[in-house]
Amino acid sequence: MSPTVERIGDDLLLREAFDRSTISALRHAVASCAAAAGLDTDRLDDFVVAVNELLTNAVRHGGGGGRLTLWHVADRVVCEVSDDGPGLPHPGSAGPLDGGARRRPEANRPGGWGLRLAEELTDDFTITTGPGGTTVRVASRASLREP
Repeated sequence: MSPTVERIGDDLLLREAFDRSTISALRHAVASCAAAAGLDTDRLDDFVVAVNELLTNAVRHGGGGGRLTLWHVADRVVCEVSDDGPGLPHPGSAGPLDGGARRRPEANRPGGWGLRLAEELTDDFTITTGPGGTTVRVASRASLREP
């Protein structure tokens, strides 16, 4: 299990284990909690799409399920998705990581866009991966104004 490596904010919104059968309901719960915490309009939509990509990746590539933790800290909504899969290939091997940045997937092949999309749609994006699983953390500010 990949642990949460940083302190979770005081305002825990949601903590849930998930599998394929619960992704849809969990996505709706994330949208509701993130909206209540201050995300709205396009920022909310982008955040929910990013989290959905992480949930889907955990089911497809991380052993069939995982854990989601969602919290609010300062002006940010933060979501962490963890799984117990084999981990992502390290930089220099054939895989989505290339020197710490997500490599652009090949246009003529389906799939491979989940991590890149999650990174593009959120303000902060980090991955911790190894043979015991992967944890991806995304965060979005409630406002585009600088803190």
